[in-house]
Amino acid sequence: MRIDAHQHFWQLSRGDYGWLTPDLGPIYRDFGPDDLKPLIKAARIDRTILVQAAPTEAETAFLLEIARNEPMVAGVVGWADFDAPDIEARIAAVAQEPLLVGLRPMIQDIADPDWMLSPRVDSALRAMARHGLVFDALVKPVHLANLLELATRHPQLIIVIDHCAKPDIAAGHFESWSNAMARLATLPHVAVKLSGLLTEAGLAGAAAVPAYLQRALQLFGVNRAIFGSDWPVLNLCEHYVRWINIVEEQVASLSGADRAAIMGGNAARLYLSARGRR
Repeated sequence: MRIDAHQHFWQLSRGDYGWLTPDLGPIYRDFGPDDLKPLIKAARIDRTILVQAAPTEAETAFLLEIARNEPMVAGVVGWADFDAPDIEARIAAVAQEPLLVGLRPMIQDIADPDWMLSPRVDSALRAMARHGLVFDALVKPVHLANLLELATRHPQLIIVIDHCAKPDIAAGHFESWSNAMARLATLPHVAVKLSGLLTEAGLAGAAAVPAYLQRALQLFGVNRAIFGSDWPVLNLCEHYVRWINIVEEQVASLSGADRAAIMGGNAARLYLSARGRR
């Protein structure tokens, strides 16, 4: 089964996408299942993981409702208010929804880089581990030292680093990113999504993207690298099928089993199996 482990749907009228502004022209409109279906058919993608795009529990409910009615959606990575005093109870409640496979606080938009190390976040992460939920880490390189500490504190929690931690590809900051990711890769419960890199690179850095993909694969190995499109954000710079082709070009020399793991098997194992889903 081929799985796109990172895609979004949104509806502008909901009003909770603070980052989604008119200057993002190609993606400043509603995106739903009917927009994605022809793309995944062309790319031979069987299922997807639908990821939150707004820091509200209402949006998570919106996504779960879509997932209940769309067989192509295998699971939802939602959002919860990690600062709420009753966060453990909130996680326990939302975890009753079998289609919820993970949670993602939008760390990249939180001003305090130390927020993720707070006692309340620790409580939330322990609750996630108890319920078999994946922690999607939406971080940038500035957060990686703290993410390493967080991951060390929570060895029972599966952590997936979104978009290879959004390295500054256009500026050529390869070495510092690589060193920080290498430290995280030593922890067996940390994985990485091969997604979002073209958006980070822009036109100035697009040619360097394969080097970042190769380094992520080298560090995390074929069993902890997960394909994702980051569609429709991907539309800012590239077509859906072209991004899949870029990733598949980088894994072409691997065995069929290893390619299958990266293009779907790892997502099924890490996101779905712990929740009793296939």
